[in-house]
Amino acid sequence: MISDSTRARFDREVAKYPAEQKQSAVMACLAIVQHEQGFVSKDAEREIAEYLGMPAIAVHEVTTFYNMYNQRPVGKYKLNVCTNLPCQLRDGAVALHHLEHKLGVKMGETTADGMFTLQQSECLGACADSPVMLVNDRTMCSFMTNEKLDQLIDGLRGANA
Repeated sequence: MISDSTRARFDREVAKYPAEQKQSAVMACLAIVQHEQGFVSKDAEREIAEYLGMPAIAVHEVTTFYNMYNQRPVGKYKLNVCTNLPCQLRDGAVALHHLEHKLGVKMGETTADGMFTLQQSECLGACADSPVMLVNDRTMCSFMTNEKLDQLIDGLRGANA
């Protein structure tokens, strides 16, 4: 499942750590697999565990702890809406429900066209800008009113038309 070129990338990451601490490269190895395959499967977790000499459950714990690792295929745009208390107090739930309605999916689902996956997120560290969301684990969006959410979704759809 893991190609030779992927293993070579793993080797470069592991080389950054002392030999007895090669397990420290687990997050980098997960990121490499996700970048190449779009998500981290159980089989990939097992292969990473074997490669790093650690229990498969330890790799799985890392995969499930961080929301940046997809455990199944996701849409072209992964939308993580913060659902922690500061965002909830400033309409975070409103933003999430608006997106569910606009996209026609529930939290955790992907639209039928494969464009959007809607997820909840733990604190994104921008409480003063709430409600906030993260697009594709890279782009932070702040003060997300219903109007701004509509503009974002319409803009992303238009970019792929």
